[in-house]
Amino acid sequence: MDQEALLLTRTLPKRGIPTIPFILASQALEKLAYFGLVPNMILFLTVEYGMGTAEAANILFLWSAATNFFPLVGAFIADSYTGRFPLIGFGSSISLLGMVLLWLTTLIRPECDKSTNVCQPTTLLKSLLLYSFFALTAIGAGGVRSSCLAFAADQLQPNQTPRVTTSALETLFNWYYFSVMLACFLSQSLLVFVQTTYGWQIGFGVSVAAMALSVASFFAASPYYVRFKCESGLVAGLFQVLVAAFRNRHVDLSSEEHIISYHYETGSSFPIPSQKLRYLNKACATSNPKQDLTLGESRNPWKLCRVQQVEDLKSLISVLPIWSTGIILSLVTACQVSFIVLQAKAMDRHTFIQGFEIPPGSYGIFLVISFVLFLGLYDLVIVPLLSWALRRPFRLGVMARMGAGYVISVMCISTLAPAEYARKKIARDESGTMLSAMWLLPYMILGGIAEALNTIAQNEFFYSELPKSMSSVATTLSSLGMAAASLISSWIITIVDVTTYGSWITENIDEGHLDYYYWILVGLSVLNVLYFMWCKKSYGYQSKSGVIVTDRLGDADIGLVHVDTEAKDERRKKMLVDLFSEAAGSYQQETLC
Repeated sequence: MDQEALLLTRTLPKRGIPTIPFILASQALEKLAYFGLVPNMILFLTVEYGMGTAEAANILFLWSAATNFFPLVGAFIADSYTGRFPLIGFGSSISLLGMVLLWLTTLIRPECDKSTNVCQPTTLLKSLLLYSFFALTAIGAGGVRSSCLAFAADQLQPNQTPRVTTSALETLFNWYYFSVMLACFLSQSLLVFVQTTYGWQIGFGVSVAAMALSVASFFAASPYYVRFKCESGLVAGLFQVLVAAFRNRHVDLSSEEHIISYHYETGSSFPIPSQKLRYLNKACATSNPKQDLTLGESRNPWKLCRVQQVEDLKSLISVLPIWSTGIILSLVTACQVSFIVLQAKAMDRHTFIQGFEIPPGSYGIFLVISFVLFLGLYDLVIVPLLSWALRRPFRLGVMARMGAGYVISVMCISTLAPAEYARKKIARDESGTMLSAMWLLPYMILGGIAEALNTIAQNEFFYSELPKSMSSVATTLSSLGMAAASLISSWIITIVDVTTYGSWITENIDEGHLDYYYWILVGLSVLNVLYFMWCKKSYGYQSKSGVIVTDRLGDADIGLVHVDTEAKDERRKKMLVDLFSEAAGSYQQETLC
């Protein structure tokens, strides 16, 4: 892809890398504002709006699904039309507006009869403000989360060596998630405490202030950002490949009767398509260049595409199996929060601090702490120490980190089943005695490490393997995986509940078999490790075949490369080169005239 850095110059050293802290601060503050609203939102809906538990839960489920889905939509918009900077600015501003509307709902108090303590139903205005908040924050998340990480990666200097770039990219991803998880920790502790202690008005006001600081932090460095031009028509280009491949389905790429020509963009890094997903090569293949090309451009892009378009779609399709392996990890860690809360509620949550009891909903903080501490330990201690010991730069590859994350996820979910079995046994055999909730800590610690290893490695993998034109899409695939994990988790629970006639997952967990459910997840996690190993073995670069026979005076100037798929010896290759070198000039003149 031919991209141009609009603001990057050597005479302005403040551009690029020095602006990354502003982007990370903006993203962290956005997460602080958003996740500070999530834990107590169901209480806000049931208490302030009088909703039933099921109705409130359904609304929050749809809100969560929307905030995980819209970033993918925003990624395609950023990569195809607007660019990343405008979309982040728009999303941040829209999210701020939505949170202001939520805060305004706390100012509208219902009229209540003091004698009967009966309040009037929620007004239309208050409901409108609430649903506007849900809609605006979901749309805003699509703008911010789709592009923030990719925009930060854009600030890395493009003229660095590959080794330095890879190291800098891994460090950026580590610190990005470190700041995000730190924000999540503060939101689930500090902001929840403020809401509980000082009320909704002040609590939501803190979220508004955090979001306002996020917007200010992002725009503060706007004159110094490196901005790249977006690839026009990215989405349409991907669909064009599918349509063109179908329309050219009768083209025989291995035919010996004639030489296949491929249409490519001058200066492209892909003058000839790769052999993986070979069927798609038909989208850029032509046996009649004079009819299909005009001045080096395809007369009908829905029938003849460029090689670059084909390779872009291949890249996206190729990473999907690796992407799918992350769904089970999200299911094991992020989607079991509700059951963890139920377990913690039925366990002894007292700490070494006399009189202090950890709330059931706060145990997720330990996973965040584990995530943050491991990131800092890995980047600041483990990597430098091993680099010093080996006398060379040391970095674990993305596949190694992903695999380690999946193996640890098996260990992680395996700790919950014995803990639940022990809890039920003590509750049944020793009346009035409860198992310590510290039994949940191994799950939290291992879950945080697994997420730290895998999530960052997956994002780094997507960002590196997908073309630069799809950077925003690359950094939102993990968000889409979380949305898929939520849906799959819901399906599994429904299937388990139906097939066991409600005997495993019950309202009173002492009467159910939650440990059996966890063993199912252990089995899925083991299968996921095997599936990942197969995907890792299957994924890889395949050498491009074919013989490029154009020269600087020939068809290379009009975006056409001729390939003979049966050229097996140097003599025949030389004959083809001589043939097309002689004919290319006359063909070019005929086309241009």
